[in-house]
Amino acid sequence: MGIRIQHLHKRFDQFAALDGIDLDIQQGELLALLGPSGSGKTTLLRIIAGLESADGGQVFFGNEDATRMSVQSRRVGFVFQHYALFKHMTVFDNIAFGLRVRRGEARWPKQRIADRVHELLSLVQLQGLEKRYPAQLSGGQRQRVALARALAIEPRVLLLDEPFGALDAQVRRELRRWLRELHERTGLTTVFVTHDQEEALELADRVAILNRGRIEQLDSPAAVYDRPASPFVYGFVGEVNRLPGRAGGGQIEVAGQHLPWQADGEGDVALYVRPEDITLETAGWPATVVSTQRSGARLRLRARLDALAEEVEVDLPAAGAAFQAGQPLHLAARRYGVFPAEA
Repeated sequence: MGIRIQHLHKRFDQFAALDGIDLDIQQGELLALLGPSGSGKTTLLRIIAGLESADGGQVFFGNEDATRMSVQSRRVGFVFQHYALFKHMTVFDNIAFGLRVRRGEARWPKQRIADRVHELLSLVQLQGLEKRYPAQLSGGQRQRVALARALAIEPRVLLLDEPFGALDAQVRRELRRWLRELHERTGLTTVFVTHDQEEALELADRVAILNRGRIEQLDSPAAVYDRPASPFVYGFVGEVNRLPGRAGGGQIEVAGQHLPWQADGEGDVALYVRPEDITLETAGWPATVVSTQRSGARLRLRARLDALAEEVEVDLPAAGAAFQAGQPLHLAARRYGVFPAEA
């Protein structure tokens, strides 16, 4: 089921958490809401779930206006960062809870509930642990139980609020791969909130970058990283060097070098170039090595551009690389973004 959000507004006192959000979430896609703290991503997720009400705008599930629907009527599965499991219940009972509290015709017989729980235990790879309590599980196992509980009610939409935020780095990486595989198997429309750019770029079909209650860019992970739509996106997703320049005549002058620019207009601009998009050349910006730092298979080189007295970071393969502080070299930008200087 697709989700359509139109002109969504939400304020908390004088703070605009959401400022006119429009967003179409496609059926069966895995969408990441990525942004810094206070950008509005969790507020947006909670409004989709029905846990918060908007001050203005509408939320549609398919063609159905869900804006004023109750949480129960929306039939969403919600997974929290800190699991929110019932400590006094076994794994089996936690997963079965949402089915057991149903009333009337919606209530399932015991055997059907048991069959559903065992099906989900297999899906989340926790067979044999149904009699354990949350305290007897690892963090990664608890999060799988929380996800199984959200899936038990056969939700129309799955929502996850920083689901791996409480886990260590290695477990997070393992669960990211597992969640992507699980999504491929279930085909559920899934929206997850994260402030971890690596997580969003690795997991999502599309990424919505939020900043100050607005969507700065909505695109594929590759496009968000390779073709940022604003200076904010350039700086938030990945690392970037920012250099002053002057545009005019279909080119940009930066530190004495001229770079092509396929746009009209002239004036002061800022050049945004990622460390891995700066290369060593025989001609280019004259620079001097300031320092180097080895990180696995990569070498991070810091150099000062002679014409600007500004430092840039360069990311190079470490194999065969040897640089000393004070060593002269020439640098060039193979890919970059250009924005007005005041941006």
